[in-house]
Amino acid sequence: MALHRQHSELAERCPIRDVVDRLGDRWTVLVLIELSAGGTLRFTELKRRIEDVSPRMLAQTLRQLEENGLVVRTVFPTVPPRVDYALTALGHSFFERVRGLIDWAEQHQQAVRAARAAYVAPVANAAL
Repeated sequence: MALHRQHSELAERCPIRDVVDRLGDRWTVLVLIELSAGGTLRFTELKRRIEDVSPRMLAQTLRQLEENGLVVRTVFPTVPPRVDYALTALGHSFFERVRGLIDWAEQHQQAVRAARAAYVAPVANAAL
């Protein structure tokens, strides 16, 4: 128990652990990309744009982004209810920083894939 409590206290004091642990997953980045490009989007539109995310994972990611102040959720009292999602000012600020990582990934994807292939080949050959 003490180790878990210490880890939690360390995470709370360390801004990198606190923020990256909560906002560093791939679904968060993909949702941020879509909301920054599309402005205000409905859940179904986000799901359509991020084809490989499950509805459950998308809902969980949106709740986490809302909890951390990066996304605002607006519910309209219609039948059926309409729910819109948009980036907050904090969300735009965070996305500006993440944009550099996205640009780097786009520019270096082939080099990273080549490095993976070069790494896997010796391991596979050693097993033979």
